[in-house]
Formats: sequence, C-alpha cells, structure tokens
Amino acid sequence: MHRCTYVLFENQNVLKDEETRNGLCRIIGAIATRHQKISQTSASVLHLIHKYDFTVAHLAEAVAAAEKKFGDGSLAISLIREIGRTDPKDYVRDGAGADNVGRFLVELADRLPKLMSTNLGVLIPHFGGESYKIRNSLVGVLGKLAAKAFKDVDGNNSAHSIRLRSKQAMLEILIERCRDVSAYTRSRVLQVWAELCEENAISIGLWNEVASVASGRLEDKSAIVRKSALQLLITMLQHNPFGPQLRATTFEATLEKYKEKLEEKESQSPAEGELVNDHPLGEVTVGQDESVSDSCLPSSQDQTDEDHMFVDITNLEQIRALVASLEAGLRFTTCITSLMPILIQLLASSSATDVENTILLLMRCRQFQVEGSEAALRKMLPLVFSQDKSIYEAVESAFIAIYTKRIPTETAKSLINLNIDCSIGDLAALESLVSSLVLKGEISSNTMSALWDYFCFNINGVRPVQCRGALSILCMAAKSSPSILGTHLQDIVDIGFGRLAKEEPLLARTACLALQRLSEEDKIKLLSTSTRVFAALQSLVTSFSLPEKIWYGATDKAISAIYTLHPAPEIFAAEIAKKSLSSVFSALGMDGVSNGVELETQNSSTITELSAMKLGRFLFVISHIALNHLVYIETSVKKIHKQKQKNEKSQSTNEDSQVDGSKNSEAQDINAELGLGATRDIAIEFFAEKAEREIVSYSCEKNLLGHCGPFLSKLCRNLTLLQKFPELHASAMLALCRLMIIDAEFCEANLQILFTVVENASSEIVRSNCTIALGDLAVRFPNLLEPWTEHIYARLSDSSASVRKNAVLVIS
Repeated sequence: MHRCTYVLFENQNVLKDEETRNGLCRIIGAIATRHQKISQTSASVLHLIHKYDFTVAHLAEAVAAAEKKFGDGSLAISLIREIGRTDPKDYVRDGAGADNVGRFLVELADRLPKLMSTNLGVLIPHFGGESYKIRNSLVGVLGKLAAKAFKDVDGNNSAHSIRLRSKQAMLEILIERCRDVSAYTRSRVLQVWAELCEENAISIGLWNEVASVASGRLEDKSAIVRKSALQLLITMLQHNPFGPQLRATTFEATLEKYKEKLEEKESQSPAEGELVNDHPLGEVTVGQDESVSDSCLPSSQDQTDEDHMFVDITNLEQIRALVASLEAGLRFTTCITSLMPILIQLLASSSATDVENTILLLMRCRQFQVEGSEAALRKMLPLVFSQDKSIYEAVESAFIAIYTKRIPTETAKSLINLNIDCSIGDLAALESLVSSLVLKGEISSNTMSALWDYFCFNINGVRPVQCRGALSILCMAAKSSPSILGTHLQDIVDIGFGRLAKEEPLLARTACLALQRLSEEDKIKLLSTSTRVFAALQSLVTSFSLPEKIWYGATDKAISAIYTLHPAPEIFAAEIAKKSLSSVFSALGMDGVSNGVELETQNSSTITELSAMKLGRFLFVISHIALNHLVYIETSVKKIHKQKQKNEKSQSTNEDSQVDGSKNSEAQDINAELGLGATRDIAIEFFAEKAEREIVSYSCEKNLLGHCGPFLSKLCRNLTLLQKFPELHASAMLALCRLMIIDAEFCEANLQILFTVVENASSEIVRSNCTIALGDLAVRFPNLLEPWTEHIYARLSDSSASVRKNAVLVIS
C-alpha cells in the first residue's frame, strides 16, 4: 500500500479527483504517524517533490493534515530537517527541484506557521547558498511566518516577549535580504513586504525603515526590483497607519501642539513619566482596519479630517504614544515627499514597467495629498507621444482619473487650471490628449458647454486668464472635432480681440488659433457674417498694444490665420506690410514704401535713429508673411493637382459612358504620345517655381518683400550696430534665416554672414536660433550647405549648453 500510494501520486489525472486525492493524503499521514514510517515517508515525499511539480501543493496539504488530524508534526519536522541538511550546491545543480522544494516550504509555512517557526533554524544557513530560488522561498517562508505565526495572545509576558523577539529577528532578516546579490531575491523580498503591509503585520517601529529601503531600491539597476519597490510604496501608502492626508505641514502643526501638551503634562505629574507600557511603541502592530480606500479624499473633507487630528487626550501615556506616532508619520511623509525627483527621473525610464508603476505611485501620492505629487504628475504629459502603447494607455488612464470629474463644470475647471499652468511642451501633449479623448467621447459635450460658459463669462468669478484657458482647451478639442468652435464664432471675435485682450495678452493669440481651427463651413460663415475679423487681425499685427514677448507669438498666429481665412491673403498681407513699414519709418519723415526701402543706401547712423523695437517687429512681420506665402503657394499647387486629377477622372468616366472602350483607349494613347498630361504638369511646376522666386526676387525685378532683402542683408552685416540692440539683432537674424529658406540665391549670397554670426555673436539666443535655422537650410538646400558642413559640426564645441544641444538635434 505504501508503494502504491506514491505511484498513484505520480499520476496527475488521479490527483484531479478530490476524493481520491484526500484519501491518498490520509494514507500518507497514517503511515508516517501511526505506523512510525517517518524516515521512509520523508524520503518518498521528497522524491515526489523533486520530480513532479504538480504534487507540491497536495503533499503540503497531506503533511499539514497529518499534523492536525493526528496531533503529530513529526513528518513535517522530518521533511524540514531533511531539506535543511541538503547541500546547497545540490540545489544549484537541480534548478527544477529547488523550485519545487521552495514552493513546498512556502505552502507548509502557510499551513503550519507555528511548527515552521520553531524549526526555521535548520533552513537559515541556506541564505548563504548560491541558489536564488531557495533564497526566494525562504524569504516567502519568513513572510508567511511574520504574518501568521505570532497572532495569538496566549501565554505569559515572557512567552509573549520571546515571540516578539522572534518576529523582530525574522523581519530584520527580510530587511537584510533587500540587499541580496540576486535581483530576483531582492524583488521577492519587496513583494513579501508588500504582502505584510496588506496583512497589517508591520509595526510602526519598522514602517519607516521599510519605506527607506523601498525608496533606495528605486535606484536599483534591475527593472524587476524597481517595479517591486514601486508596488511596495503604493501598498504602503494605501495601508499607511497615519491617516488619509500625508501633508508635512499638517503633521508638523499637530505634532507641535501635542509636544507642548506633553511637556505641560509631564511638568504637572512627573511621577507618571516613570510608567512603562507593557508593549513598546515600536513593537505594537498597527491596527489598520481603517486603511484608506481608492476612492478616498474628497476635497470637501480636508478641513474635517484636519480637525479630527486634534483630539483631546488627557492620559500621559496616550499623549506620548500619539507624539511618537505623529513623529513616525512625519518621517514617512518626508520620505515619500523626497522621492519626487527620483520619480520624475523614472518617468523617463526606458522600461515601460518603470513608467507605468511610477504613474500609479504618483496618482496614489496625489490621492494622499503628498507635496510635489501634482507637479510631478504633469511631467507624465509628454509621455503621450511614446511609441509604447502601454505607456500611452497608462498616461491616458491617469489623465482621465485625475482631470475628468462627474460634474462637467468641475472637469472644465480642472482642464483650464492645467492649461494655465502648463509649459509650451506640455501644451502640445495636452492637446494630443484632449483631442483624443474628445474623439473617444471621454470628454462629453456637457464639458464643452461648461468651457464655453467659462469663455463667455457666464459663470460668476471667471478671470480673464481662465477665459483664455477655456478657449485654448476648446481649440485642442477642435483638432478632432472642428464643429465645436462653430457655435460661438462671434464670441471668439468679440471677446478674443476685445478689451480683455489687453488684460490677458495671450487671449488674442489663442483667438487666432481658434480661427485657424474652424471647419470649412464655419470659415465661410464667419466671412459672410463678421466684418471686423480681418480688421482685428490687422490691428493686432500693426499696433503696439501687446507686450513685446507676447506680440511675437500673437502675430505669428494672426498672420497664419489671415492666410487660412482670407480669400486673397497676398493682397491683405501686402496692406499689413505697408502699414507696418509706414509705422516704422514715420519717425524719419518718410511717408511711403518707396522712400523707406532706400535705407539700404543710408549709413548706420541713420538706422540708429529708428526705434529698435519697431524695426524688429517690422522685420518679423515681413519674414513671417514671406514664409506663410511660400506655404500658401505650395498648398495652392497641391489643390491644383488634386483638382486636375479629379477632372481627369470625371472626364474619363464621361467618355466611357459615351464611346466604346477601343476608341477611348486609342485617344488616351495619342495623348500620352503627345505628352499633353506632362505638359500641364510642367506648366504648373514652372508657375509655382516662378511664384516662389518672386517672394524675395533677389535676382529679378524687386517687389514689396524683395526690396527688404538687401536692406536686411546689409543690416545683419552691421554687427557693431546690432550689438547695441540685442532684441533687434535676434529679430534681424531670424528674418534673414527665413528669407534664406525661401530663396536659394538669397541663401547662397548670405551664408557667409550667417556662419559669421553663429560663430561670433555674443548673444546665446542669436547663436541658438541660427543653429536651428542651419538645420532647416540643410534640408531645403543640401547642396548649398554641403561645403559648410565643418562649420555646422563646430557648433558642438560652443560655450553655451543650449547651442550645443540644438547642434546635436540638427546634426542627428
């Protein structure tokens, strides 16, 4: 029967039947205990464990059942000692056997924690073995014992003290194993600590030590260890014994109050200070039944929770315990707060698990109001451009959880506040997220209505900056659904270019962007109903109502909006250029363009009489009009080609319906031989190239913008003059680079001055802008830039970090 029992245990199909399996387990227990066959049974059980992985859990159940039914733990003790006596090198050679033995030990510790705790000493030497699988299993055993072996409260004080010391020794081993040589063991230890947190088995005395160890493992070289450390910190926050708010300022204020109360109490009754609690505070297991759930921390309860921390306690020992608890809570809060720089670094990790778990930890920190977590979470926004789908989904899920609320007004407010605080780079990521969520329906139409209420000041207390933020979010949503802006066309014009544009400078720029995002139907509707749109855009470009730094961005969007909306943008842009030119040179008594452009023949002393600010703005307007006109020409050519293909397709369809296929095919062959289709394409390309050359017209008859080319070239060569006006120097070089991008001849004629400036200019901004422009020029005119390659690479040794960074980006 003994032999047959183990033969049946080797058959996996037999063990699937519960009654048969239980019967075999009872037989093993009876043979080992009642019939005193412990040695033979131990050998047979270990053989099964080593060879058949599916028997591990069932054999652990059989050994535990024998101890419970017959009250004899001899079989379990014998197995533990046999495993302990095994040479650690044997487990290195037999990896599968080591894995099975480790699982058996963990299963046995789960079922017989007290018996395992009394025989643990024979297993501890295996921590020094080379098999990480055995070390992993021993870590799991210690976790099971710490959670289950010391829960009873029976026995005298001496026995209780021994149990506490035993548990403390196990926990100290776990802390030591966090520095194990194997990444798998370090990861397993952190997982065990997370399990102990969930079991409420970590004392306050060890809580901060565990948090410190987990914090240190965030910089581990292994990704699996960092993942486990992040998950441990998430679990510790969830089950922390210090309350639903982990704000350092709150803890400091409360601690200060109770310290004063403790000092007052001790001075009144010094004798009570000699009383000693039966359980040292560091050893008292924290009761965490009130652990905070995922849905905690509504903002409306902040003040109430803060008030509950001030409890009137008169007992001296209770005050001491509370002070010690507050000190531990403050240390834990400080520890978590100090992790923010490391978590921001982990957001840029190449490991997707690092990024995903870091986002989860930051969300948990935000839930517990940890200082710095809100700002750190904004660093995740650029990750929306990640090529890894899991990272994108993690960012999107976090964004939905944080910024979309049940009430549309609250969602609108949170999005507006986020938009206001975002940097330029974060705004691009925010735009991608908002447009995607609108397309998926995660941001509802009610939220859009709430945003319009903010923009139109239909909500009390709305500030101009919130008005601008609302319009910015609406522009982002319009990227995927342009019809959103069509319902408030007149409001965009009236508010965006009205008196509030002076109070909130960025409002006009955002309004220009909104006009660009209109659907084709809304553009036609706007042109037919609103007469002051282009007057407002012209005033924005030519007036001096906006601050210097804001004006450039607003003018950029205004000119782009003109080329997007106006039926004849080149005519309207010419009027803007003339008006801008007139305002610049009016100080010299020159009343027209014909006089103003002759400044290229004037000396530098005449130029210094101009307002540097006005001249810089004029050059920006001219160059940006030229660049937009180039884009306009290319867009028009594409439309012509598209219309041509459409006409040819419709003509071919009509001919097919009127004549037979052979005649139509013959006509197409004749046209192909004559090259009629190619002739049309050549003509289109010829006119397109001619139109592009006429923008700057460097070598032919000069037009409006062409007259500015020689003047700008001469101005940029006057380095002595430009050094006196750094802002003018930046505007002039930017304008020169834009005109060089448009025309090859103008580019070739001014390459030398461009490289002279990029090497010798004192302004870091000028050198950085010119370096970026070199990248664009190298793409558009590679043959012209090829002889200057050595000078481009020389930017890598520039004294400015910003210039070197841009040089790397350009070269790469």
